[in-house]
Amino acid sequence: MQASESVKYGAGPFQPVVDQCDGCERIVEEEDARYCRVYLSPAAKWRLGMCNFATHARPEIKVVKIRINPLKAAKRASRRR
Repeated sequence: MQASESVKYGAGPFQPVVDQCDGCERIVEEEDARYCRVYLSPAAKWRLGMCNFATHARPEIKVVKIRINPLKAAKRASRRR
């Protein structure tokens, strides 16, 4: 696409955003409708989970603390000396 041309969201293959996209910085409003600037079909990005283009939501990272048997930890520490 050339720099002088502008994108026509309403006439092209772009589909309106879904409710999960509210608050995203990549939303463009044109002709009383809201479209995603990055992806043609926003509903497809939210179908399997969170959209990877979303600027308003971050994935939750689960930190799991592994518990080590104290006897094994003592044996490992004694071998290092």
